[in-house]
Amino acid sequence: MRQILVCSAMNRAIQMIRDSFKKPDRVTALNDFKVCHEALNEKRYDFLFIDAGFFSPAENIKGYQEQLNPFWEKNPTLEIVILTTKETIRRTVHLVKAGASDYLTFPLDPVEIHYVMDSISQDLQIYSEIKYLRDQFWHRDSYAILKTKNSKMQDVFEKVRAVAPTESTVLLLGETGTGKGVIANLIHRHSPRSDKQFIQIHCGAISDSILESEMFGHEKGAFTGATRRKLGKFEIANGGTLFLDEIGTISPNMQVNLLHVLQERSFQRVGGELDIHVNVRLIAATNSNLYQLSQEGQFRQDLYFRLNVFPIMIPPLRERKEDIPILVRTFLDTLNQASAKKVRECDPAVFEALHNYNWPGNIRELENVIERAFVLAEKDHLTVECLPAELAMVSDPNSVFSFQNSDTLESARNRAVQLVEKAYLTELLTRYHGRINRSASAAGIGVRQLHKLMTKYGLDKSQFKEIHF
Repeated sequence: MRQILVCSAMNRAIQMIRDSFKKPDRVTALNDFKVCHEALNEKRYDFLFIDAGFFSPAENIKGYQEQLNPFWEKNPTLEIVILTTKETIRRTVHLVKAGASDYLTFPLDPVEIHYVMDSISQDLQIYSEIKYLRDQFWHRDSYAILKTKNSKMQDVFEKVRAVAPTESTVLLLGETGTGKGVIANLIHRHSPRSDKQFIQIHCGAISDSILESEMFGHEKGAFTGATRRKLGKFEIANGGTLFLDEIGTISPNMQVNLLHVLQERSFQRVGGELDIHVNVRLIAATNSNLYQLSQEGQFRQDLYFRLNVFPIMIPPLRERKEDIPILVRTFLDTLNQASAKKVRECDPAVFEALHNYNWPGNIRELENVIERAFVLAEKDHLTVECLPAELAMVSDPNSVFSFQNSDTLESARNRAVQLVEKAYLTELLTRYHGRINRSASAAGIGVRQLHKLMTKYGLDKSQFKEIHF
């Protein structure tokens, strides 16, 4: 039995669609766009037939995607068929390019209705068969990670599937918080080395002197405090995978040492003389433009070429907002499993606020926001009141600022100013990709003042950088 929803201003079209389906299929008909959204909140439908006239003209495909996304937020598997006149055919074509399944033109023909339905059903069957064959590659416990409606992330997972069984070095590219560590682990778990160690080093969090010892180990007495021999991460990872996060931060001296290991598959511990041979699969990650750094002489070109064997670019969250409901569901499932408290649903206003925010901290920031909201939730669902005020203000500045009983006019004004300032600076830095001079100029303030405000609100320019490769 298929559940079919029709939303049209034309009663004749509604009746034609009703007559085209027999039991056990069930057809629900509406003529109001707002009521249509409410119906999708209350019940799961397989197909939606809807007038093109209910959608506003947009400047580009992204504008039409933004109008379709609320339907998929309520029902990720919904197939949408656009009903169109000759006057709205251009808009309809854009809606189909933005993700709608197909379209029908007025006056409707029962033969065409069945043809479109059969075509969609065949496509779904082929997609399911291909997905089934591909899923044989993935471990079942990886399915939560693999859920996506975004074409760029689908491409990422296809590349992971292609490279994981090989021995190739992988370079993961993307902004901070996009999930590079998760992808690195996914590659390891689906590789022939999955039963061996997966060892991670965050290069940017360790000083150069300590990093050398962390990577290669040291002999007793190699330096002050070296009271015993220590094995390095390369040695510990022998036979497995070594993940070097933020590889762009390592010093020129460490770049030389790392290049030697990649070329010779051997190294010496700090203070040692014995060559130690290792068999390690290397995955590196960076939020820097290594190619540009290599051109400027800040990163060795030969090392860059050694690392850049199989690059995978991971998109920022602002470019895959259609995945926000999926990610929120995943985070809530994890939190529910670890707590006696259970949060099952989110108010539509929550998704609106999450969708309108630019997410400079990407998935890591979203995960933190959902965890905070989970803690604050008083019932079994999240409300917009559970979100950080500066995030919700991007969606609706009037909906989140509430006065406290102890507020004076001055304290209320100061809190409101801080909320607006942080939201404004976040939006501005996102627009100019963390460029301080341009952001300060656009804000009409000096660079020094902007730095002070960023420090005050915990904003880091690296969160907003745009990467081109």
